Amino acid sequence: MSLTLGLVGAGQFAQHFIPLFKAHPLVREVVLCDLDPVKLRATAEKFGLTRTAPSLDAVLDSDVEAVAIITQHWLHGPQAMQALRAGKHVYSAVPCGVSLEEITQLVRTVEQTGRIYMMGETSYYYPHVVWCREHHRRGGFGDVIYAEANYHHDWDIRSIDSRGIIRARTGDRFLELAGEPPMLYPTHTMSQVIGVTGAHMTKVSAHGWRDRHPDGLYDPRVNQYRNAFSNETALFTLSDGACACVNEFRRVGHPGGEFMSVCGTETSFEYTQAGRVVIGKGFEDTQRLDDLLTLRPGVHGGTAAVQDVARLPREFAQLPNNHWGSHQFLVDDFVRACVTGEPPPNHVWQAARYMIPGLIAHASAEQGGAQLAVPDLGGPPGR
Repeated sequence: MSLTLGLVGAGQFAQHFIPLFKAHPLVREVVLCDLDPVKLRATAEKFGLTRTAPSLDAVLDSDVEAVAIITQHWLHGPQAMQALRAGKHVYSAVPCGVSLEEITQLVRTVEQTGRIYMMGETSYYYPHVVWCREHHRRGGFGDVIYAEANYHHDWDIRSIDSRGIIRARTGDRFLELAGEPPMLYPTHTMSQVIGVTGAHMTKVSAHGWRDRHPDGLYDPRVNQYRNAFSNETALFTLSDGACACVNEFRRVGHPGGEFMSVCGTETSFEYTQAGRVVIGKGFEDTQRLDDLLTLRPGVHGGTAAVQDVARLPREFAQLPNNHWGSHQFLVDDFVRACVTGEPPPNHVWQAARYMIPGLIAHASAEQGGAQLAVPDLGGPPGR
């Protein structure tokens, strides 16, 4: 069995995924969609795609069985629900939705339609997350008592043209949209914690740092969120009794990246800019993990030894693999799920658990750190 897939959005990020979906042995054809006819034609020619569609409506009216939605992030929820109701399986870039109401409606739509939904959360397959997940599965941490996850993405980061990327997504609405509360884009941090232990957030108390930069991006009189916080910190209680601290920083003197630590009763793990180590109860037990967790150029587009490339289609071997070797795993997860009917790791209920805690954390920060309950929408039926 194989499927025809409609890829919605022909922008910069989508172009990382077109070669992978096109090459997957279980995908017959990729149909490219974009509202901009010039961009659509140029991207289709670049990747040798013979079928295109001028709109999401046109894609959903066609014979495609699945769609990959890689559009502006505030469109993901509504577009995913429209596709699900049209009987299509859905892959969505992060986030899955922008409000608790929208995410709840998305989960209920998946439950009602019985279609596959997957959110493409890259950090689930980051080498350090893969290693910690396996270490936890073997009982190596003992009981996890604390985890910390950080996403440092300064607006002036030198390695990424942040403003250029955001301007491409927002156009004339740049100032209105750029001041988004950091906790409204929390999936890279939340999934580093949830993707290791499987526990989900139940309570939160959070605080925000009021921005002082003269560029006015976080002027609450300008941005649509009425938000003044460029950095937010949240302390969570998890369903397994552990605690977690999550930091989402957009004004920080740091080269950028996603980092995490896990403290267990037996061993702990630390990943900082200085490196990655597992720590025992004595200093002599500390072991560096850099050899296992460093990307190897040329191996499936750049993967680490800890990542299971043997499960990937051989057709992926020479193709790009961005975000620390995660893209090929995400595409393969989704395609396999569509064919088998089995939920992928980053299914809709997990996507909700990655996103909702951030929404509640921002609400807590707006209330001066009030402790708030984090709603949970459950898991896949029968699990």
